[in-house]
This record gives sequence, C-alpha cells and structure tokens, in this order.
Amino acid sequence: MDTTIIQIPVSKKLRDKAVHVAESSGFSSLQDVVRLFLHQFVREEIKVKFETKTVKLSPNNERRYRKMHEDIVSGKVKTRS
Repeated sequence: MDTTIIQIPVSKKLRDKAVHVAESSGFSSLQDVVRLFLHQFVREEIKVKFETKTVKLSPNNERRYRKMHEDIVSGKVKTRS
C-alpha cells in the first residue's frame, strides 16, 4: 500500500478532546476518524461549506460609508483602479 503521512498542527487541548470523542464513538484512534473523513470527502459524501458572516454596521457608520460610496460614484472623490 502506497501511504504518506499528513501532519497537522493543532493544540493539545483540541487533540485531547477529539481523541476522547473518537474513542467514545468507537474508533480505535483519531487517525481512523481522519482517514474515514478523507475517504468520505474525496467521494463527495461529505460537503464542507464556508459562509461569510454579515457584519451589521451602526447607523452612524452606515451613513458614513454610504456617503463615501456616493462620493466615489459621483466622481467627487477620485480613486485609482
């Protein structure tokens, strides 16, 4: 079997918690969990989705940025591309 080693730096606290959950879920090691995840990931049985969080501006900053945008669009403020 052609194998390679993946090293992933994580905090000891995270590793210890993950080992505990893996063992309590019936896995013999954390490596088994990672191996299973990778197999399911490449078969696209698991999807990973990253979403951006919308930032809500204060009313004062909302007005400020709206004015800045209007000044740029109207040509009052020159910008470089």
